[in-house]
Amino acid sequence: MVEKLLQDGHEVVVWNRTASITDEFVAIMSEKGYSKHLTFVYEIAEFPKLLTSPRIFWLMLPAGNPTKEAFENVLLFSGKNDILIDGGNAYFKDSEVRYRVLQESGILYLGIGVSGGIIAEKQGYPLMVGGNESAYKAVLPILKTLAKPFGGYSYLGQGGVGHFVKMVHNGIEYGMMQAIGEGFGVIEKSPYKVNLLSVSQIWQEGSIISGFLLDRATETLEKDPLLSNVNGIIDSASLDAVWTVDQAKTEEVPIGIIEQSVQFRKLSQTDVAIQNSFAAKMVASMRNEFGGHGIKEKK
Repeated sequence: MVEKLLQDGHEVVVWNRTASITDEFVAIMSEKGYSKHLTFVYEIAEFPKLLTSPRIFWLMLPAGNPTKEAFENVLLFSGKNDILIDGGNAYFKDSEVRYRVLQESGILYLGIGVSGGIIAEKQGYPLMVGGNESAYKAVLPILKTLAKPFGGYSYLGQGGVGHFVKMVHNGIEYGMMQAIGEGFGVIEKSPYKVNLLSVSQIWQEGSIISGFLLDRATETLEKDPLLSNVNGIIDSASLDAVWTVDQAKTEEVPIGIIEQSVQFRKLSQTDVAIQNSFAAKMVASMRNEFGGHGIKEKK
């Protein structure tokens, strides 16, 4: 995301919790010729000295304590009309509270759901924006850059709605990936010796289920047509689908497919039969392709 901003000439100050990652990133940006507009700090408290008011702070951290700690630190040196953006997969109720608290202090809050994975660096990010509308208008140049060339952005309303919509998006993603994995699993077990890569490629050619996730399935089958080296332990670091299920129960909305896909991932941590299933291997592999999520190889 920072690289896209630098390419468009935005002035960016970066900080990471791990100094070595900062060093590595700065070196890469320098090699690519993007260092002109880049400044870096090792201490989060250094930010206010390097930004002009009104300042824009964008957090991209895991939900929970990492975001909470950074959020509280940034508040220590934020002032009226500064804009604080949380672009991680935060729980929408946490975003709602932060929006209300900051509104009282004059600091403008945006909770932005960011999708697209690592591929969005080239394709453009889809950005689901909730929070203060005037802050949204102020950061439009940033959003336009991040969305290039095929992404998009939309202001969805006040409070935590941006993260709410992203939460449900991720829940849907669970169900769709599960269906793709299970479908390929049925074909793989069938008496027909079908080339799975050929199936994936023809499904991409205008079929009803063609799209982003099937593209990732094709990429993983190109590398390992039978996924023979993949252990189907599916890392479930994100809680978005779990939160989606909880919210659906609160609203008394039936949500069987997403709920079952969440349960499948939980069972993949310990159930050897699921770990060896083609569905689990496919889901784990697709996650690796679009998000760089860890994948465990068979020993």
